[in-house]
Amino acid sequence: MDTDKTAKLTFEGALARLETIVDAMEQGEVPLAELLAKYEEGTKLLKVCEGRLKEAELKIEMLRKGKDGSLAVEPFAASRTE
Repeated sequence: MDTDKTAKLTFEGALARLETIVDAMEQGEVPLAELLAKYEEGTKLLKVCEGRLKEAELKIEMLRKGKDGSLAVEPFAASRTE
């Protein structure tokens, strides 16, 4: 799969393709040259998935109730441990 097609995939599409690649690699019957190509594709797909998740994270907002009972929308602050 070329880079342009990979970059245009949805999160779900990229994840499904990545799962297919991992399954094929885990079976252990893939020739080395094909294995390397699948690894490279998988790396690109992983970056697409991470990018889509980051985009979604930035769009998520939380609804908070203030002390006076009013509602306010504020950005979601994800706590990540890396």
